[in-house]
Amino acid sequence: MIGFDEFKEACFRAAKELGCDEAELYAVSDRSFSVNVLDGEIEKYSVAGNTGVNLRVMFNGKNGYAYTEAFEDAQGLAAHAVDNAKVIENDDVHPMQGACSYPEIEKKPNPIVDLTEEEKINIALNLEVDTKAFDDRVNRLSHCSVVTGVSEVHIHNTRGLRADSEDRYSYAVVSPILRQGEDEHSGFAFKFGPDITDYNSIIKESVDNALMEFNAKTVDSGEYRILLRNDAAAELLQAFCGVFFAERVQKGLSLLAGRLNGRIAGEAVSVVDDPFEADNPRAFDDEGVPSVLTNVIENGILKSYLYNLKSALKDGVSSTSNAGRAGAAAPVGTAPSNFYIVKGEKSYKELITELNSGLIITSLDGLHAGLNTVSGDFSLMARGLLVDCGSIIRSVDQITVAGNFLVLMQGILCVGSDLKFGIPGGGRVGSPSLLIDKLVISGK
Repeated sequence: MIGFDEFKEACFRAAKELGCDEAELYAVSDRSFSVNVLDGEIEKYSVAGNTGVNLRVMFNGKNGYAYTEAFEDAQGLAAHAVDNAKVIENDDVHPMQGACSYPEIEKKPNPIVDLTEEEKINIALNLEVDTKAFDDRVNRLSHCSVVTGVSEVHIHNTRGLRADSEDRYSYAVVSPILRQGEDEHSGFAFKFGPDITDYNSIIKESVDNALMEFNAKTVDSGEYRILLRNDAAAELLQAFCGVFFAERVQKGLSLLAGRLNGRIAGEAVSVVDDPFEADNPRAFDDEGVPSVLTNVIENGILKSYLYNLKSALKDGVSSTSNAGRAGAAAPVGTAPSNFYIVKGEKSYKELITELNSGLIITSLDGLHAGLNTVSGDFSLMARGLLVDCGSIIRSVDQITVAGNFLVLMQGILCVGSDLKFGIPGGGRVGSPSLLIDKLVISGK
């Protein structure tokens, strides 16, 4: 099989011969390792390597895409892309990035990736052993895994674009099941980055999350002052992240349409999309556009949507370097890089004191089914803690929290200092804990 550069040139020649104005090759390769252990033995184990190549052509002003998993048959790939361009019915123009320079990115070393498979397996085994030893109530684990990988991206086109990157990633996940009497409850925590061997913090977090499930009861229905814990806040923000995408605004599929430069959140709230965030930096997006930091919300005021080249051209602005692809086979869309609510100054404990009396929401369920990203309405099963006079009284379950995302954002009174990101997937989304004036709780 030929290499990327030779295949690229063959694709570009074939596209030109077929009458294409421009052509672009997007290639992704990923080498990954994953292991999940259970009761001191390997339950699942995988070492995989995948390559995906997407040819995009501009033919008669329209984009056509074609995908392959091997650097073979450049002419057939180009012909397929042209055929796909011919069936496009809309006249939307989706430009390609030209030659450019990129900001210098300093990525943290990740020596975990270079460990032997045996050494990575031992990390997972030790994580399980240490989790069981952490608390006598840990009965077993439902999940204990270590994942590492190296992902390479190459975006080259006939306009002179040359964008190449390599990302080295690792994360550990642990989910203990605790037993008290006849009751069992599970917890969950993960760690992302090069220091996953320092896993004491996620063991404690996962065990603490499980302990909060015991002796839980519901509460009376009504409006409550709410402290949305950082992990739950990050999950909710991730679920509604798409409302900030310009392409959805332009299609009338976002509740933020027409709200640019207007107040959409409390004054304490600022949101950024930061491709330079230290734990997950990148030099360019999935169109090869150089990375820029975008102030999405400043002190509650919506300052920008997230743009790729197509949506930016439509609004007459510059791309915010937020082009994304769901995979090498997918067309260009929009995605965050590191999208998060900027942290404030108060600690989680200080926010509990300021909450005074109300509920801490620690987890949300049904995020894929219980919300409407067009209207912003949500109704989600939740668990948490009852707080009275600044003290945690007991655990709470069997409740539903309902509201509207925009109303929730406008009701944020204070932002904590405990910024936390969710599990990466099409970008990272994070939030500190958020003190909210009120939300409707359905209980008993």
